[in-house]
Amino acid sequence: MKQRGFTLLELLVVMVIIGLLAAYVAPRYFSQVGKSEVRSAQAQVAALRNALDTYRLDMGQYPSTEQGLAALTTRPDNAPKWNGPYLQKAAPPDPWGRPYGYKSPGEHGEFDLFSYGKDGQPGGSGDAADVTSW
Repeated sequence: MKQRGFTLLELLVVMVIIGLLAAYVAPRYFSQVGKSEVRSAQAQVAALRNALDTYRLDMGQYPSTEQGLAALTTRPDNAPKWNGPYLQKAAPPDPWGRPYGYKSPGEHGEFDLFSYGKDGQPGGSGDAADVTSW
């Protein structure tokens, strides 16, 4: 009875082929993950913007920077017209785990709502680009 196994050369060829496939597929897969995070942040900014607009309709103004996005779920002091909560839960963090930035009045409009993207720094491009309401 003759036993035949794989030679070292055959195993190395298979490992090289698997490595080449991984090198080709992995960057494409991970670039899609980054794009989905950006799309998720854009959707969250749009939802928060709608909640802020509803708040403004009731209150006559957007929450101040000090009140922040918490005013969408918790009645601010001296707010008799507040008809919330305007969000079911507290404002979620951005897809990278950081809170959204909010300024009112804003530099780009009545309010600025933003995430600094993957890198957490202003500016950037690709996955690190800012996601904004303006």
